[in-house]
Amino acid sequence: MEIKEIRLGNIIIPCNVLMAPLAGYTCYPFRMLCSELGAGLCYTEMVSCNALKYKDKATQKLLFTTPDEKIKAAQLLGSDPRIMEKVAKSDYFAEFDILDINMGCPVPNVFKNGEGSALLGDLKKASAIIKGCKKSGKVLTVKFRAGIKEDAMIAAEFAKMCEDSGADMITVHGRSRNMMYDGTPYFDQIEQAKSVVRIPVIANGGIFSAADAEKMMNLTGADGVMIARYALENPFIFSELTNKEIKKSKYAILSEQIELTSRYFDETFTISYIKKLASYCMKKQKGTKQYKMDLYKCGSIEEMKHIIKKIFYKERETDS
Repeated sequence: MEIKEIRLGNIIIPCNVLMAPLAGYTCYPFRMLCSELGAGLCYTEMVSCNALKYKDKATQKLLFTTPDEKIKAAQLLGSDPRIMEKVAKSDYFAEFDILDINMGCPVPNVFKNGEGSALLGDLKKASAIIKGCKKSGKVLTVKFRAGIKEDAMIAAEFAKMCEDSGADMITVHGRSRNMMYDGTPYFDQIEQAKSVVRIPVIANGGIFSAADAEKMMNLTGADGVMIARYALENPFIFSELTNKEIKKSKYAILSEQIELTSRYFDETFTISYIKKLASYCMKKQKGTKQYKMDLYKCGSIEEMKHIIKKIFYKERETDS
């Protein structure tokens, strides 16, 4: 695929391969990893505006960043335009350059609250949310799905509403809410969304290889792609797509992630996060069942380091 910059107001995203916001994963250390490997932009996990309204400490923790993160982008979740506007304009996001509004999350508890993909069924409210958050003065992006059900896809209509309401860029997940994370994306829905707006359109959904990314770009005419779950399994997808030379193994990456996470977060968080990331990195790797069991039983960072060394022994030997 063609690699190019994306300009959003006075912000230049260095390349058009983006990392999606993923609950439980896109914490500060993982965002820094993806950026190092070639991602042009990485978003925080989705942040509940209702939780921030009540000053929830765990939610505030999701917004941790440092000056080393060059472009700071946070994703907001909510359904009340007034609350979302107030939170978007608050000091919580003083350091952030870009705010993204989640209008695509399909999980039941989010949908039942009228948040995420539920907003696809209420364009008036969705527009009010975008207009309100735009008053923050930040660059504003919106991530949404092609529709709630396959027989009622509205990607083009929703894309036009987003642009008219003030969005600077949109990301279209080519599946319906009912499809969750399975099935072939509707490429034509992303193409139709692209055809009715002038702002950049990022394509998302079903990208698990460089070939998938190429196909997505060719079939949709999108300005870029957003990688989601596959980046956990193979973080090198960013260097593969951008032709960035990276001489590191998964073992080296995990070791650096342990060091970076433990520098800024407590041991409990570090162990929990690295266990999840290491499990994804082991996916499709034979003979790791026992190691996974050992990993999930471990109770200290040092013990976890020892297990990861054993899991990725061959890669470690290659590095040395």
